[in-house]
Amino acid sequence: MIRLEAINKTFRVSKRERGFSQAVKALFFRHTETVHALCDVSFAIGDGEMVGYIGPNGAGKSTTIKIMCGVLTPDSGECVVNGRTPWKERKTHVRDIGVVFGQRSQLWWDVPVIDSFELIKDIYKVDANDYQKTLDELVGLLDLGEIIKTPTRSLSLGQRMRCEIAASLLHGPKILFLDEPTIGLDAISKIAVRQFIKKLNMEKRTTVILTTHDMQDIEALTDRIILIGKGRILLDSNLQELRSRISSQKTLTVDFDGDAPPLMPDWTVIDMREGRLSFRFDSAEYSASDVIAHISRDAAIRDVSVSGITAEEMVAGLYTEYEI
Repeated sequence: MIRLEAINKTFRVSKRERGFSQAVKALFFRHTETVHALCDVSFAIGDGEMVGYIGPNGAGKSTTIKIMCGVLTPDSGECVVNGRTPWKERKTHVRDIGVVFGQRSQLWWDVPVIDSFELIKDIYKVDANDYQKTLDELVGLLDLGEIIKTPTRSLSLGQRMRCEIAASLLHGPKILFLDEPTIGLDAISKIAVRQFIKKLNMEKRTTVILTTHDMQDIEALTDRIILIGKGRILLDSNLQELRSRISSQKTLTVDFDGDAPPLMPDWTVIDMREGRLSFRFDSAEYSASDVIAHISRDAAIRDVSVSGITAEEMVAGLYTEYEI
C-alpha cells in the first residue's frame, strides 16, 4: 500500500543572464528562485495495482517517485509505503522496491552485466538459490542470453534497458517504479517488456507505478492514471471511464472495392486513398452498426475496423483542458 498525504517539495534554483560579465557578477551576487516542485500531492495506490503517473516535463513526476523511493525528503506531508516512511527507513524500504530510471543506470559501466547482477545480489543479500532461479527466469523472459556477458558500455540502449529491468527485479521487490522504461527500445523489445511487466503483475501481484511519455505503454499496462501538472494532482481516474467522458468520437476505417461509400454530412474524413477511407462519427448520435450498415448499402466493403480516441489524443486533450 502506498499513501501520500499533502506532500510538498520546493527547490532553490540559481539563475543569471547570459554573458561573461553576468557570470562574474553571479560569483558575488547570486539570484535564486524558489520552485514549487510538488504542492499538496495526495493519492493512494493499493497492492497489486498498475498505475500510470503522467504529466508534461517538469510537472513533478520524478520528484514524487524519488520521495516514494526515499531518495528525497519532502518539506512537509506524509508518505507511507508498506507501512514505512521511505526516507526514514531507507535500508529496510529498498529491499521491497525496484526502480528503473530511463536516464540513470544501476549497472557498472566497464564490467559484464552479470558481474553487476552478482554485486546486486550481494548488496541485497539474496539467497543464492533464489537468485539463480530469478536470474534464469529473467534471462529467458527478457531475452538477455549472451547480453549479460557483455560490458554495459558495449550495449545498445534497448539492450541496456532490458538489463536495467532485470537488475531491479533480482531481489523480488513488492513495488516496481518505472520511469520511462521503454525509452530507446525498438517495437519488438517494447512489446516484450510490456508483456513481461503484465506477467509479473499477474503472477506475483507486484505493484507497478509507471511514468512515461509513451502513451502506448500507459494504454497497454494500466487501468488507472494520475495526472500531475505544475506540481499538483489534477486528475485521478480509470482510463476507460476517462476516455468515454472526454470523447464519444469513434474512428471507422473501411477497405472497399470500386467507388468510395457515401458519408453523412456530420462525419469527418480523416484519411482517404484508393480503396481505403477513415472517418470520425459521434457514437452518441450513431451506433457503429448503423454506420457500417449505411456505408455498405452502396459500396463493396472488404474490411472494417472501429476504434475510439487514442491515448495520445486523450492526454493531449487533458493537457489542453488543464492548461499545462
